[in-house]
Amino acid sequence: MSLIFRLFKKYIFIVFLIYSSSFAMAIENEFHAVDVAGKQRMFTQRMLKDYSMIGMNNSFGNPSKDLKEIIALFEDHLESLNKYTKSKKIKEKIKKTKKVWIPIKKVLQDKPDKGHVAKLQESLDELLSLSNEITNLFAKETGEKSGEIVDMSGRQRMLSQRMASLYMLKVWGVNDKEFKEKMNSAMTLFKNSLETLQKSKLNTDEINNLLDEVAKSFTFFEIMNKSDTAFIPALIYKKSNDILHNMDKVTKCYVDVTKKKK
Repeated sequence: MSLIFRLFKKYIFIVFLIYSSSFAMAIENEFHAVDVAGKQRMFTQRMLKDYSMIGMNNSFGNPSKDLKEIIALFEDHLESLNKYTKSKKIKEKIKKTKKVWIPIKKVLQDKPDKGHVAKLQESLDELLSLSNEITNLFAKETGEKSGEIVDMSGRQRMLSQRMASLYMLKVWGVNDKEFKEKMNSAMTLFKNSLETLQKSKLNTDEINNLLDEVAKSFTFFEIMNKSDTAFIPALIYKKSNDILHNMDKVTKCYVDVTKKKK
């Protein structure tokens, strides 16, 4: 009976993989591909943020549920990108990403352990780097300046989660000697990119209004970075998600604008 049960479980798993692959999100065009690939960068940092929140037993925003959803989305998007691209170079990068992802997923699905978080952060940064390379390759395929703007806008989503995850680790008590350097680097890139986006000729009134809201939310991180006061994790979680949601809207707006221009 146990052998039959094991075979049945294996069958169900294979069917699930086929089903998941068949229903992966459809990518509409090259600019949409840049958006989807860029979102993968954000997922790497959001997973670390959720992992830290769970490790601190902080349930604000339901990080346990969010982490499960993001793990599933990361895999779905990876499959979608692999199906869409005809580039051998991108397919090779995706194959490498899948290999790096397997052990990361296992750690993320286990109970959070502060002793494992340094290695997890290192692995997620490697995953971030690969995801960034894939996004850049898709952006180059567009052959247009607007592809770079979609890429930059999408990267802001990642930076919002990176700033939050770095601070979450600090609050959790994880000693990272490079914390200040990483935080300053993320904030400088975010600020410079925001200024570039605000000057883009692709901007509509909606985009400009959303970018103004992002600038206001970013002020919180600037204050936090200069202060010695310990900020509440729930507040950081909320502010980072405010930026994330607005930048996600901005990125989708840029994708729509490029569609109309073609």
